[in-house]
Amino acid sequence: MKHIFLPLFTLIFAALYAQSQLPITSYDYAIPENNVSAIALSMGGINVTDPTDPFASYGNPALLANSQNTTLYLAYRIADEKDIAFWDAVNVSNFLSEKQFKYFTLAAKQVAFSYQPMAAINISEYDAETNKSMYYDYKLDKVQLSLGITDKSWPDIAAGLNLKYLSGRLVYLVEHLEGSQFVRDQFIDDKVKGFSTDLGFTLKRGDTVFGLTAYDLISRLWWENYPAKSVQRRIAAGVQYGSGTSKTSFGIQSKLSSKPETSYHLGYCYNVNWDSSSLSSDESVSQGLDIRVGAYSQDFYGADNINFTLGSGYYYRMFRFDFSLNSKGLKLADSEFLFSLGLGF
Repeated sequence: MKHIFLPLFTLIFAALYAQSQLPITSYDYAIPENNVSAIALSMGGINVTDPTDPFASYGNPALLANSQNTTLYLAYRIADEKDIAFWDAVNVSNFLSEKQFKYFTLAAKQVAFSYQPMAAINISEYDAETNKSMYYDYKLDKVQLSLGITDKSWPDIAAGLNLKYLSGRLVYLVEHLEGSQFVRDQFIDDKVKGFSTDLGFTLKRGDTVFGLTAYDLISRLWWENYPAKSVQRRIAAGVQYGSGTSKTSFGIQSKLSSKPETSYHLGYCYNVNWDSSSLSSDESVSQGLDIRVGAYSQDFYGADNINFTLGSGYYYRMFRFDFSLNSKGLKLADSEFLFSLGLGF
């Protein structure tokens, strides 16, 4: 009997082990490059302190706590097409298309609803040396509900929570050529659903704001036929000084893991506001222009290791337009542009 069960258990274990080999090895989404706000990206890649950013709930939901406005905004990403190695794209689950709708958010006072494509990649490759054909298609979407709260007893302290629902699908195919026909080596067609949470805090002291956010603090991704996974946890902290025409911010972001990979962020914004007469009435019309610069890096050692950021924004009445440029090593060919457009009232 022992001679019968031992081979049987070995085969079952081998089958389960083979099935568990998803190509994705990293679920890490809250990285600076993935920031959805043109304001945050142009000021160094993160925002945990500035409530005037229409996308503030992404970086720190506590920034909604004192909001009295209703806003509707969209963001769109444009980047040059990069020659990405197949396995680099497959192993990491946060790649987006070169031209990609990136974010939608609707905020009403202390509550915000948002939608974001977390990953969207379709790539195929044929290796003539090994006669292997590989195909990979992965999409993951996020729907987010944000809430900011404060108390009259402590008006300078605020807290916030992001609740995120995640859903996606992976199609992965590896084949090799035998004669004139392809023979399937591995095939995955699986769906994933899950949730994640962010927790944020702010403290205001005069013209200085301190912010702290823990991203993906509690999370779980459930595949239909593969083991569940957790999203990489990250934490960000920052301080912003100034109000009115000039703001300066400093921040850090790090993985909550044995290898933290800490990055350091700094940014500056100069704002000009003016009133002009309306063409249709005697009322004055408010307008404004922002100029923003920033940088972030893990060590600031050499230009090639530094992301330089810049951007601008213009608003007229209830409409606002912003853009940002994120360039690593001041290489325009590797730069990414982010545009946002919306209205608030």
